[in-house]
Amino acid sequence: MSTGAYVAISAQLAMERRLEAIASNIANVNTAGYRAAGISFSTELAQAGQSQISFSSSGQSYVERNQGPISRTGNSLDVAVDGDGWLGLETPTGTVYTRDGRLHMTADGELQSVNGYSVLDSGGSPITLDAAGGPVTIAENGAITQGGKQLGVIGLFLIPSDAKLTRHDNSAVIPDKPPDPVEDMTANSVRQGYVEGSNVNPIIEMTRLIEASRAFDQATTAISQSDEVDQEAIKTLAPG
Repeated sequence: MSTGAYVAISAQLAMERRLEAIASNIANVNTAGYRAAGISFSTELAQAGQSQISFSSSGQSYVERNQGPISRTGNSLDVAVDGDGWLGLETPTGTVYTRDGRLHMTADGELQSVNGYSVLDSGGSPITLDAAGGPVTIAENGAITQGGKQLGVIGLFLIPSDAKLTRHDNSAVIPDKPPDPVEDMTANSVRQGYVEGSNVNPIIEMTRLIEASRAFDQATTAISQSDEVDQEAIKTLAPG
């Protein structure tokens, strides 16, 4: 197989990863707090005789962190995060972080996420309210009050910008570096009665899908043409 075919195959593998990321984004366009997946590519050089050949890397995945649209729900336990902060959730496998603020209160008063995980305060402890305490008010600094009494504060956490994020269920992530509790609740705050949507732009994703599909098809054509050239060369050089 010629070098050109190997280059085309590397491009095909890269486009396959990109198509998978795009498909995931499109599938989660309506998932609250979802952060779009992206793939970054680089060029890898290999020596072939006296020449250097450029191959496409398989790509590195990353999570796009730009904020999604915020919409009003009117639910007093829904919160949207303004800024770069994340909500902390306690799960059976450890702490995860999410921008999905669709919360609810259990019969025991525990504040939980839509998937039933405990919502944490800035100290990393679950928040418990009074199930019979009446209406809940959540201030911009995360302070929760019922009947004029403050019962807890929703914690916000800043994930380092260079941290690699691993997907958890729903729209939650697990960073490979420890987040820090938010201290400045002016740059980062919560809005009661609102929910943040997915930051996936469906129009852009469809455009990317078309581009990646065409690139994949072009790589397939290049492989076929390279194979045809090899076959012709074999016929020409083979002894008669």
